[in-house]
Amino acid sequence: MNIVLIILAIVLGLFVLTFAIYWFNLDMKLVRVVYDWLWKHHYDTMKRDKKL
Repeated sequence: MNIVLIILAIVLGLFVLTFAIYWFNLDMKLVRVVYDWLWKHHYDTMKRDKKL
């Protein structure tokens, strides 16, 4: 019986976690932070040795 309660608690915790990510739009906020961090490298403006 204890194993069932532990599994139920884990499933409920994962549901609450994914619901909070959805509710606060945290996935897109994380994407924005990563995008801003990558933009510092200026990949589009780097000099290239070869042109495609």
